[in-house]
Amino acid sequence: MNRAFSGFHPWVSVCFFAAVLGVTMTLTHPVFLALSVCGAAACLWTLRGRKGMAAWKFITPLLLLTAALNPVFNHEGATILRYLPDGNPLTAESILYGVAAAGMLTASLLWFLCLSEVMTSDKVVYLFGRVIPALSLLLSMTLRFIPRLKNQARVISNAQVCIGRGTSEGNLLTRARHTLTLFGMLLTWAFESAISTADSMKSRGYGLPGRSAFSLWRFDRRDAVMLSFIALCTGAVILGCASGQFAWRYYPLVSGTLTGIVPVLLYILYAALCFLPVGVELWEARKWRALRSAI
Repeated sequence: MNRAFSGFHPWVSVCFFAAVLGVTMTLTHPVFLALSVCGAAACLWTLRGRKGMAAWKFITPLLLLTAALNPVFNHEGATILRYLPDGNPLTAESILYGVAAAGMLTASLLWFLCLSEVMTSDKVVYLFGRVIPALSLLLSMTLRFIPRLKNQARVISNAQVCIGRGTSEGNLLTRARHTLTLFGMLLTWAFESAISTADSMKSRGYGLPGRSAFSLWRFDRRDAVMLSFIALCTGAVILGCASGQFAWRYYPLVSGTLTGIVPVLLYILYAALCFLPVGVELWEARKWRALRSAI
């Protein structure tokens, strides 16, 4: 799949995800949360395709659990719907706040999944290798080990099945023992691989003063335009928050600003920011189809 957004300079990707995650984890305004969830889901679909839908198998139960737990333990709010068996009130405000918290968590998880697709290990080393070499190496190894762990777990599992020790064979105790064996082998392989990588990087002089590094990225005019657009959208949202345009509260009564000329304009700017990767991918796909039709 074409990944045009990943082709931008790493600083563009860092600033974009810092902006959307910062707004998502700061504002509880329902419109911003809805735009963030929709933008993150569309971005994940663009980057992963149908494979991105697999993440919803884990996100959906967590979403429902988060939305359901808040009204059970939080009984603030003035609109009482009914009383629970323990005598505590069930309020509409606590339900709405639980939905908002679930939306914030969902959007954050989706954006982090998109981040893992765009920010590869070589980009992390390029950005932070000279400033914090140890941490950048750790982050790059972590990002690199996630897909490698999945592949190695599949290899070990297939080997275990061939000798009759699969995780789905035998009774419950036998399956648990086979699973622990697989986990132990996978953990041993991960430690050995991490030590080998660290020794290899140390032998190559990684982190030494004055060491040069090869880079595939060059900050050009296209990156400058994209970074300016991200800064414009983010700055407008920050100014809107500072001026009280998005004041929103759930307790004791739900109140806040939803409509108005300025809020709607800022909604549009934030939507443009959230759907920026999707727009870039669609634009590049359109250009590619035009070039192919011209041949």
